Amino acid sequence: MTPPTIRLTVNGATHEVDAAPDTPLLYVLRNDLALNGPKYGCGLGECGACTVLIDGKAARSCVIPIQGCVDREITTLEGLGSRAELDAVQQAFIAEQAAQCGYCLSGMIMTTKALLNINPHPSLDEIRAALRYNFCRCGAHIEVLRAAMRAAGHSLEAAGK
Repeated sequence: MTPPTIRLTVNGATHEVDAAPDTPLLYVLRNDLALNGPKYGCGLGECGACTVLIDGKAARSCVIPIQGCVDREITTLEGLGSRAELDAVQQAFIAEQAAQCGYCLSGMIMTTKALLNINPHPSLDEIRAALRYNFCRCGAHIEVLRAAMRAAGHSLEAAGK
């Protein structure tokens, strides 16, 4: 039996994929669309490595079936900016060198972007709350906080931390 064709809008482009409706979005993004920003981490929606934006909000793509993404705008790390013009969040993460191995980086950036979409100037406590479920095993937490504060137009030092 041939799986149905499902139409998804990813990074502003429409794609038709032949996959079962309950296929996790992460698998389609990586395997069918060759978008490797979102990473497979835990497969349970708990670590944040697979975070993408769906209609501007952070979503864990490893636990979201593609049938729930029809008629919605999906944005991956690759869709935030271009090589010529990075998104402000991407620029801030580079400026603060907020990565070690980089595995969690896409999820951290996408979660920060989602926060800034709803609150352009969050406090340090609001940033910490937004990122609390994105795990980094390398220990780049301070650099990630600095990057998120920079993207929000603040500095960690100005926040008194």
